[in-house]
Parts: sequence; C-alpha cells; structure tokens
Amino acid sequence: MKTVNFFVDCHVFDGNLQGTTTYLKGLYQELINDKTKNFFMAAHNIERLQSVFGIHENVFYLKYTSKNKFTRLLFDIPKLITQNRIDYAHFQYVVPPVKRCKYIVTIHDVLFLDFPQYFPLFYRIKNKLLFKYSANKSDIVLTVSQYSKEKIEKHFRVSNVKIIPNAIDSIYFEKYNKENEVQIVKDKFNFENYFLFVSRWEPRKNHLTLLKTFVENGYYKKYKLVFIGDDAIETKSYNNYYNLLENEVKEQIVRLKKVRFHDLVHLVRASTLSVYPSFAEGFGIPPLESIASNIPTVCSDTTAMSDFKFIGNCLFDPSSSDDLNLKIMTALRDNLIEDKRNQVNLKYKWDMSAQIFKKLL
Repeated sequence: MKTVNFFVDCHVFDGNLQGTTTYLKGLYQELINDKTKNFFMAAHNIERLQSVFGIHENVFYLKYTSKNKFTRLLFDIPKLITQNRIDYAHFQYVVPPVKRCKYIVTIHDVLFLDFPQYFPLFYRIKNKLLFKYSANKSDIVLTVSQYSKEKIEKHFRVSNVKIIPNAIDSIYFEKYNKENEVQIVKDKFNFENYFLFVSRWEPRKNHLTLLKTFVENGYYKKYKLVFIGDDAIETKSYNNYYNLLENEVKEQIVRLKKVRFHDLVHLVRASTLSVYPSFAEGFGIPPLESIASNIPTVCSDTTAMSDFKFIGNCLFDPSSSDDLNLKIMTALRDNLIEDKRNQVNLKYKWDMSAQIFKKLL
C-alpha cells in the first residue's frame, strides 16, 4: 500500500496561541499516530513545531523561507509540495493559487459576513474573495460546527461542507490541587480571586459588557477581572469606558498577552469564574476548557455557542448586562459542574475528530 503524504500549513504556530493553533495541535497530535501516512509540517519556526508535535518517523518539518504570507502561498508551498510528492495539503482559510495536489481547507467561520459591524470593510472584502476562492478550489472543505457549516454553504454556494469539531486538550481534564494552582498563579502573576476571560481583543468578543457588569455590580470589591489575549481589532468603546474608571477599579483589572500554554492552564485552574461573553463565534473553545477544569463557567448563548446546551442555567444573552450578572451569581453557587464536565468529555475529544477526518479521505 502506498504511503499517503500529507502537507500541513502550520504558519499559525509562528504567531501567538489562537483557535487555529489549538485545532491543528489537537487534530494532528492524533493523526500522526497513523503510520500509514507521512506528515510534512511547515512553518518558519520549525523548532516550535517540533516542541508541539515531537519527533516521529513519519513526521517531517519543513521551513518556510520567510513569514510573509505572499511568499508562503506563491512560492514556498508549491515548491515544497512538488519536492515532497504531497498527496493532500491542508490549509486554514486560504489555499495557494497554484494547485499541485488535492487541497483540504478548514474555514472555521465566516462571521464577518453575518456580523459586518464588527469587522473593517477591507477585511470583509478581502476575506470574502479569498475564502470563497479557497472553498471552491479545494477537494475537501471542513469547518468546526453546524453553525459555521450552514453559513459557509449559504454564502459561498458550496455543498457538502464537512464538520471536524474542535475538542479539548486532555490536560484540562487532569486532576489538580486548587490551592496549589492558586499559589502558582499568585507567585508568578501576583493576583488571586479573579474572573477570567480568554480571547483576543475584537469588538465582537464583547469585553465591554463584561467590564460594565464587573464594575457596576461591585465585583471589583472582592475579585479581579483578568483578560488574556492579544490585540486584533481595536475596541474603542471598551477603551473609552475603561479610561473613565476610578484608579481603585482599574487596579482590579488585569490584561495579559502572549501567555504560554502551561501558564494558561494554571490561570484557568486557579480562576474563581470563567466568563465568555462573545457576540459571535464559529465555535468557542475557552468555555469548554474551563468546564473541563471544573471551573464555574458562564457563556453566551448565540451563534455556535448555542450548541453548548449542557451549560444550561449558565448560558446568557450577551447583549444584556443584567442577564450576565444573574448568570454570574448562578455560576458562583453552581453545583452541576461535574455533570457539565462529563458532557464535555463525551462530546469533544480529539481522537473522535481525527477518526472523522480519516473517514473523509
């Protein structure tokens, strides 16, 4: 039997942690166990890739000549595909214009088409053209949720988009000592007793409603509010509100960027409450990670997150600060965390996603 050669565009690992890095890490850590396939993982920083996927006889690391996306798509990738006799190449969102093997593309969401108010005009125009081209150019089109599947098929007039759901890293299900985790975070970051929101900064992520709820209901008197995530699209409304706050309130608000994965795990475990107030998501991994870690969690009930019905009494309307406040109070006394954790463990496993992927081939 001929060994199948897979090329995987891993340029996202050259940047900071995000949903696509979580997706590729979880999926391919499972897939590389299949020794009937060779996997050619490509990025500029291949040392980082090796630290994620390890050394295996069927895994090969390829280096891009630069971090420039045009150089990568126009020159590096077609050359590497030809040199290594690739059968399938897997991309996130955008494929190269020169096609030298079968293409697989994962389009995680097209939120910019349904929620244009949260995205710059040029971003919307550019990505609509690129994503639609990539969907039509590819042999297999993947996404991560039923919500995203329906939207991609509607906007790009393609059919048979397949779902490979996101899942949760097994480390979040490991047992841990809460007191130890709190001390680790206190020693490294100098805070404890906090609400946590993990997400990059964009208007659709709804940082403002969380901040207002935290301030106007006096939570700052007992807790800190910790935001983890890099800047993406400027959130002017948040900045304007924050700048008017008293210093005693500002001191209770923490922003962290470029957090390492193991530090993130500690920060999740040591938190008092996890909040995910986003208006729109193609999936939404952080609330599932916090539930897996036995952390009381409240989550928006819109778009793809409406699938998380097992969160039940802690789902809320992200446009309502009152509803968010009510669900925060509910979560802080929630006795159903273990039941919710079991639901996450049953539904969101990377080995299950990898099996779906292999069947599609």
